[in-house]
Order: sequence, then C-alpha cells, then structure tokens
Amino acid sequence: MTRQDIDITVPDLTGRRAVVTGASDGIGLGIATRLAAAGAEVVMPVRNPRKGEGAVARIRERIPGADVSLRALDLSSLASVAELGRSLLEEDRPVHLLVNNAGVMTPPDRQTTADGFELQFGTNHLGHFALVNHLLPLLRAGRARVTSQISIAANRHAIHWDDLNWERSYNGMRAYSQSKIALGLFGLELDRRSKAAGWGITSNLAHPGVAPTSLLAARPEVGRAQDTLGVRLIRALSARGIVVGTVRTAQLPALHAATSPGAVGGGFYGPSGPGHLGGPPAEQKLYGRLRGTEDARRIWEISEELVGVHSWA
Repeated sequence: MTRQDIDITVPDLTGRRAVVTGASDGIGLGIATRLAAAGAEVVMPVRNPRKGEGAVARIRERIPGADVSLRALDLSSLASVAELGRSLLEEDRPVHLLVNNAGVMTPPDRQTTADGFELQFGTNHLGHFALVNHLLPLLRAGRARVTSQISIAANRHAIHWDDLNWERSYNGMRAYSQSKIALGLFGLELDRRSKAAGWGITSNLAHPGVAPTSLLAARPEVGRAQDTLGVRLIRALSARGIVVGTVRTAQLPALHAATSPGAVGGGFYGPSGPGHLGGPPAEQKLYGRLRGTEDARRIWEISEELVGVHSWA
C-alpha cells in the first residue's frame, strides 16, 4: 500500500453538527473538509478570521454547497471560550461531533495566556476543558462523540504537578508533553464520567503521528521567527515517503476516532506504521502516562478550579 492509497471511509453524516477546533489549516482543515464532504454541518471556531475565511473558501471550492461556518475562538482566552459557548447555546442546536484539535507547540520562551497560564497548558488543555464544559448541554443533546487530539509527546515526560505553569523553570517540549498528557487524561475521564452519569457522550483520543504541519513551522505569534530544524527534517522525510506521514494521512486517526462506528469511548487511535509515526489509522495501546484514573480525576478537579467551572453534575 502506498501512502496515496491510505484512507478511511467516513460514514454519511447528513444532519449531524460537528465542531472542529484548529480547522483553519493543516490537519484540522483536512478533518473539517472530510466531515463536510460526508454531509455534516461543520462549525469552525477560529482565532484568525482572515485565515478562517480562506479555509472556508477552500472547502467550498472542493465541495460546492458544503455547510460550513466560522465562529470566533481564542483557546488561550477563557473569556473567548465562554463567548463561543454562549453563542452556540443560544443557537440551541445539538452538537454530535466535537474534535478538540487546535494546539500550540514549543514556544522557545515561556509565554502565558490571557488568564496567566503557561501558553501550551492553557491552550491545548485548559481551553478545550472549558469548551467542553460550556458545550455540555449541547453535547448531551447530541449524544456526541468527542475526540481529543493528543500527540506522541504524551508518551514522554510527565505532568509537572508542583508547577503546572512552569513558573520556576521552563522547558518547551516538557511543557508541551504535559499539555497533551493532561488533555488525554481529561478525554478519558470525560468518557468515564459520562458513562457513570448517563450523559450519552462518548469520548476518545487520537494522535496524528508525525507529519509536516505548521506546529513546528515559523510562527511569530509564539516567538518563533523561522522554521525549526525538526520541521525541516520532517518535511524532507515526508516528501520522500520515509517513516513519517503526510498532512493528509495525519488527519485520518482523528477522523476514524470521531466518525467510525467501530471507534469506542475510551479508545486511542493513531497511525499503525513503524513507531506509530505514519501509516493507516488503528486502535493503539494506551500510553502508560494516560492509564492512571487517579491522575485523571486529579487533573479534572484542578482544571475545574483553574478555569472556574463546576457544572458537571
């Protein structure tokens, strides 16, 4: 099987409403495009309106008549997350799919969100935790599938429990790993709590492997003026079909996790190739750092305190 042959079948999603964060480029744009092609109404919350408008135009060019729309969202601002929640609640339409895909990776220097959290922890984890909280009535109404995009980095390092915001020291990759471990623990705890309380929500995890996305590219907004050596190497390997995936193949695990009738709550899906860096999507063994139910309960309760939400009963 060549990389061009790697694909999955997305079932008919007519009448389903999907929300995809980080859908203005890369993997998220690919996921949104495939969901729209399957008939879903796709809501794309974006931080950059111009970039979002370009993404919508690309989807409609490829899929005439696609039902896609933009909303404003800056996951690094709890006020912005709450405003999106209020807006969607006012629309009073069930959400059937939520893909927590947006993220930021390894700013060279420590940065903080609008609310004072370390940028990666605040954006990748706390922003999505707050978003799910605000959308909970709509997710319950839609008996939603929630898929959270983590990373192979969640199989390294640990949660810095005694300094979650990396105020005493900062290591960009360790902070990134923490944010993805926390998001993974949350996604699994969401599924457990939904089962216990009868919310009707199923929650699972995916990771894209390694692909030449914009995460490690030049991003002035996070203090990275030029592409990293890592992303240049990944691009070179991807172009030659060596080990790693492409942006197209990297979107498939989350698509499978979010849409396949065979994907289950509490499941973990990623590429099945060597090192799980590329290849067709498949269910995978859960990373050891994500197996602790006590850690999951702990990060949930800490996150409630940090974002100021307590409405999960």
